Amino acid sequence: MNYELAIIGAGPAGYSAGIYAVRAGIKTALFDKGGGGGLAAIAPNIENYAGFTSISGLELMEKMKEHASNYVDMHFYEEVESIEKKDGSFIIKTSEEKSYTVGAILLSTGTEHRKLTCAGGTEFEGRGVSYCATCDGFFFKNKNVAVVGGGNSALIEAIYLKQIGCTNVYLVHRRDQLRAEEAYEHDAKKAGVEFLLSKVIKEIQGNEKVESIVLEDTKNSETSTVKVDGIFVSIGVIPQNEIAKDLGVEVDEHGYIKVDKQMRTNVKGVYAAGDIAGGLRQVITAAAEGAIAALTSTEVLGKQYPY
Repeated sequence: MNYELAIIGAGPAGYSAGIYAVRAGIKTALFDKGGGGGLAAIAPNIENYAGFTSISGLELMEKMKEHASNYVDMHFYEEVESIEKKDGSFIIKTSEEKSYTVGAILLSTGTEHRKLTCAGGTEFEGRGVSYCATCDGFFFKNKNVAVVGGGNSALIEAIYLKQIGCTNVYLVHRRDQLRAEEAYEHDAKKAGVEFLLSKVIKEIQGNEKVESIVLEDTKNSETSTVKVDGIFVSIGVIPQNEIAKDLGVEVDEHGYIKVDKQMRTNVKGVYAAGDIAGGLRQVITAAAEGAIAALTSTEVLGKQYPY
């Protein structure tokens, strides 16, 4: 057996799980198809993680990565392509054409951004349509931009874009009320973000790059055009559950993995933690769930842990 525990996905849950697992005497490997961090790494500012008044998502994830690297065997840019259960163990095959045998699996695969489906949404991706204000906001300084969405993430991105010097920042939301916390709504208004409520983007217009958006009113179907140079999409996420489904792991109606209080799935030896398991989907809860899942895995690894 190459490892006792394989963690799939290097975000807050994965890093925390790795630290707790190795400290509990579990030989552990952590796999990630990229460089780690998950969606947390592109958060402009995290202000509700205990111990940090304000810290960028990237900086917090780098700190977690550095900490976890003291314990865990890291396999970045090595995507897990398949997992097969065999004789009480699991056979992992990766994009590096490597195979690993492990005793337990912890799925912390997280989520990815839900894509904009209006006319032009795909065509202008990378040419004005972005899913990461932290990554691309700099290129739109002194320009007009629209943020699509009504939750906390959308408000945070709108505030960030205003702070870095975007001229006009429009928040486009399909309902007449936001889903975000009042504190973020207050901060956005104070920053000068203009709310365009009960509106959806019907079409994105432009030649080589985004030049304007056509909005449709969800109440009376009237249309209007707003000139923007960039569009930042924050309309929710999709659970990355393909590997889980292939293993026979149960998911709920939204695609999140079903777990019990100890982060067990319905498949013996398979655990899940972080955003992929639904719930509050915050950095602090992901880290806690990762720790719980790692220690629960001792039950199938012939180890004891007093909790």
